[in-house]
Amino acid sequence: MGDRRRSRRLAAVLAVTALAFGTAACGSGSDSAGGGDPNTLEVWTRSNPDPAATYERVFAAFTKKTGIKIDYQPVINFDQQLQSRASTKDLPDVMINDTALMGSYQSQGLLKPITPASIAGSDQITDKTWSSTVGIDGRHYGIPYSRQAQTLMIRTDWLKKLGLKAPTTWQQLLTVAKAFATRDPDGDGKADTYGMVVPGSAQNGYAAWWGASFLWQGGAQIIKADGKGTYTPAMDSTAAVNTVTWMKDNLFCGDNAVIQPGAVTAVTGTATNFQDGNAGMYLTGPYNIATFDTTLGKDKYEVVPAPAGPAADDVLADGENIYFGAKTGKTKQEQALAAFLISPQGQQLAMTGKNQPVVRIPVNSTLDAAEVRNDPRWSVVQKAYEDASQQFPNAPDFAPIKQDTADSLNAVFTYCGSDVRSQLGELNETLAGDLKDQDLLK
Repeated sequence: MGDRRRSRRLAAVLAVTALAFGTAACGSGSDSAGGGDPNTLEVWTRSNPDPAATYERVFAAFTKKTGIKIDYQPVINFDQQLQSRASTKDLPDVMINDTALMGSYQSQGLLKPITPASIAGSDQITDKTWSSTVGIDGRHYGIPYSRQAQTLMIRTDWLKKLGLKAPTTWQQLLTVAKAFATRDPDGDGKADTYGMVVPGSAQNGYAAWWGASFLWQGGAQIIKADGKGTYTPAMDSTAAVNTVTWMKDNLFCGDNAVIQPGAVTAVTGTATNFQDGNAGMYLTGPYNIATFDTTLGKDKYEVVPAPAGPAADDVLADGENIYFGAKTGKTKQEQALAAFLISPQGQQLAMTGKNQPVVRIPVNSTLDAAEVRNDPRWSVVQKAYEDASQQFPNAPDFAPIKQDTADSLNAVFTYCGSDVRSQLGELNETLAGDLKDQDLLK
């Protein structure tokens, strides 16, 4: 596994090198609308057209209020184009992207450090949310913009038909999943339903992204911080072995399997069984609510807290930060945009409208997601984030750690005869290498 980690890292280095020496800068650089005009900010988001339309509306309101223009670029291949721009030392002024990428960006020197007090309205963001923007050196490198936490989407019509209730523990989860898979909840007389949807592919770290909630509920951690800026790998713990064994034996393998076929190769884009109507549960993010309302029907499912494991009920939380590109020279304008984006007005605009919202749980503590959307289901998501969630560590470059964890979990779930303790022991050695590569290993 160590060889695989080194090979993948070498491939990544070669890819970045190719971008640095073999491509021109993408997007609008210093000679375009954003670069030469001190009153225009070049802003990037990683967005498809529908959420990009929401951003357009938000930025238009900002320009109307402040007079500062936005050269907005929704970029799908965000990281590739960012590396290309970094190679020419011509970064966007402002970027909005995943919280988990902060460590990677900061380690590459792509971000400008931020003093929270310099952003108007920063005191309306909780300390917990601000903590996810602190780098290895103790400085902030992002401004919280949107947060979310996983919850369980479950077919209420199937529960009613089978005389069941939404599960609150792992054992109840298995009971409901088995009933959904074996008791013909859709009443068509065919064995064509599944208990739960799982995006279990190793691709892009999905197995670790989905499995993290179960690890935490079982009392396990992927890496542990020592409080002194270094970390230790923790996937060889008894809690991790017990949790992964439970997942393998009860969800993926043998006669007990209750998930959709092909789960070990499924990503979120292909794990569509819940919205297609043939799976009964899905532990996922709230961005799916609008899709499920349209495809499945709002009257057929509900949003409930994730069932608790033997140690906790925590679920994965993640979201997006606002990042300032290093050395762009437009600090006051950047601060003005960030202040607007975290304000009640900016957050509400980003949560509503006909296009896909780009703020899920507001970072502004004066707002309530359920009230803004007039939808009580969002209170379940907000409560999960506030009271029962963890995020991947943001200070390290967590991307290789997540990917190596996903590779290992996917292998365990794919080969049901595998020795979990041995596999996780190998993973721990690999994670130690990941941390050592970043000079973060205790």
